[in-house]
Amino acid sequence: MKWDYIADDIHLPASKTGARKVYLNEDARAVLANLTRLEDNPYVIHGKEPGCHLTDMQKPWRRIRIRAGLEDVRIHDLRHTFASVAIGRGASLPIIGKLLGHSQPQSTARYAHLADDPMKAAAELVGASMRRERKEETIP
Repeated sequence: MKWDYIADDIHLPASKTGARKVYLNEDARAVLANLTRLEDNPYVIHGKEPGCHLTDMQKPWRRIRIRAGLEDVRIHDLRHTFASVAIGRGASLPIIGKLLGHSQPQSTARYAHLADDPMKAAAELVGASMRRERKEETIP
């Protein structure tokens, strides 16, 4: 990813699904704002060679995990956690799919198993509403 792609959000000219926008939250923008920019390198995550990007995230990811106290976490697990939190907060699968850059709803549907708690809460909400309506109908 190049610095030129970043404004309030990230505008990627090419990805697996074509050009796309990555929506950044306040914390993500703060992390990006605190990264060191190399004057002669256009990449956000720069490599050792001048003007190049990092090509292998495994060693840095190991260092990050150790520092954060996360022993067995893959980089891809971050996407699953993001989706889990979004589902848990009531975001719809189409919205989550857009945030993750999925072009097919089936890709996002894999995260549906994480949605039990919001589904139970919604069922309780509907049940409580129906109980209230039943009570109101029987009051003379």
